[in-house]
Amino acid sequence: MADGFRITLGQMNPTVGDLKGNAALARQTWEAGRDAGADLVALPEMFITGYNAQDLVMRRAFQLDVAAHIEQLAADCADGPALAIGAPWVEGTKLYNAYLILKGGRIASQVLKHHLPNETVFDEVRIFDAGPLGGPYSVGNSRVGSPICEDAWHEDVTETLAETGAEFLLVPNGSPYYRDKFETRLNHMVARVIETDLPLIYLNMVGGQDDQVFDGASFGLNPGGHLAVQLPVLVEAVAHVDLERTPEGWRIAEGEKAPHPDAWEQDYRVMVQSLRDYCRKTGFGKVLLGLSGGVDSAIVATIAVDALGAENVRCVMLPSEYTSKASLEDAEAVAKALGCRYDYVPISEGRAAITGTLAPLFEGHAPGLAEENIQSRLRGLLLMALSNKFGEMLLTTGNKSEVAVGYATIYGDMAGGYNPIKDLYKTRVFETCRWRNANHRDWMMGPAGEVITPRVIDKPPSAELREDQKDSDSLPDYPDLDAMLEILVDQAGSIEDCVAAGFERAVAKKVEHLIYISEYKRFQSAPGARLTKGAFWLDRRYPIVNRWRDPS
Repeated sequence: MADGFRITLGQMNPTVGDLKGNAALARQTWEAGRDAGADLVALPEMFITGYNAQDLVMRRAFQLDVAAHIEQLAADCADGPALAIGAPWVEGTKLYNAYLILKGGRIASQVLKHHLPNETVFDEVRIFDAGPLGGPYSVGNSRVGSPICEDAWHEDVTETLAETGAEFLLVPNGSPYYRDKFETRLNHMVARVIETDLPLIYLNMVGGQDDQVFDGASFGLNPGGHLAVQLPVLVEAVAHVDLERTPEGWRIAEGEKAPHPDAWEQDYRVMVQSLRDYCRKTGFGKVLLGLSGGVDSAIVATIAVDALGAENVRCVMLPSEYTSKASLEDAEAVAKALGCRYDYVPISEGRAAITGTLAPLFEGHAPGLAEENIQSRLRGLLLMALSNKFGEMLLTTGNKSEVAVGYATIYGDMAGGYNPIKDLYKTRVFETCRWRNANHRDWMMGPAGEVITPRVIDKPPSAELREDQKDSDSLPDYPDLDAMLEILVDQAGSIEDCVAAGFERAVAKKVEHLIYISEYKRFQSAPGARLTKGAFWLDRRYPIVNRWRDPS
């Protein structure tokens, strides 16, 4: 109709490299739009390949395979609405991040990304060529402008589209989650709407990819910045959005506005979704972990059960002579509350054999860190043996505080394939346990109620590798440590910033030193869910060999 335009939005979860599967998702979404009378069916940025595909898109064989799938998709979706889909696209000798409009069995229009992000987890400048500033494309009775993701964060692209006749903006995105990111996105998009006086539809993908989780949360804004439509967070959704022509131009009809949960719930769901998708997309159906009776392994076990179901999670207690009776009781209580398998594998006999083997070489040296780490590495050995024997992926359980300062044993408790809490500071681990005990949602596969006994949360943290050991013997108390880490890691701040925040200079210098000398451990650590812009992996890339320290 001349006074209406319907867009079907596919807030979907692609898998990197699964061109056939992603094309099937695209066809499924297109069929839903066709059946609903849509004029245009839209999918997110780089949907056909999944995102972020990194250097995979630079392989010529991969590019040709992408083109073949796009051509087949165009043929399959020839009779019905136009289909807009993101893809890497070659023109001559250049490779672009493109948005392709398929109509009538062919590629009718293409948009090429102009502003290539080169920060945090993105290095598109290295991979893609920058496209020119372009104009809108025609679909039915309207001219649509599609700034691709980063292009909508810059006013020149949207202003060019408005000046060349775009009647509304459709922004396809591969925008990964970090805490409170939605407000940042919304503020940028409101600015574009105010500058152009055009409606804007922001379409984001969902799902986990390595350390990143795309959180969906797509929305539509009318001129003035009024929110007309809002899709749910971290949920696949196909939504039909109507625009109505008015004397002032197109306006988005009022639609569903899904509520957004708070940051605690979003963080927890990201950790669950990241593990669930990592396992599904890599082919692992089951996981295992060492359950120590401490808070970190308890929350990882809970995340695993919520992600995969209790029947797919194995918890293993590996006690030594230093393991307290309370830890034994607490670990069993958590496993029982979660309903997952619980195995008991003492390490004392194995530890005695190893220390006996080393005794001639260690003679004359006082026991210390080497003997402590034998315990951790023996546990890693046994857990990896179980992983190999039963095909269950081993989860690591080090929180961000430990990962930051190296308070974890390489080839020991750092052994494993994925770490759901890698970007969660210890103080947030405690609060996340309390949050999960008090809250249950239908997307959690684990039981409701108090699954982590309060004693696990309340007792002083200890690695239990020697008699009466406490984490505070080696580190500042976690509230202080985490506050300094947020300054030095997340904010890339200085020693002076730590001093200004009330911390002793010598303590801050010690923490800084631990961060730098632990880089080699992080380089070899398992991936884990990204919750902040200061996550350890692509967000923060430092040399392993580094003798610089803050001179202040």
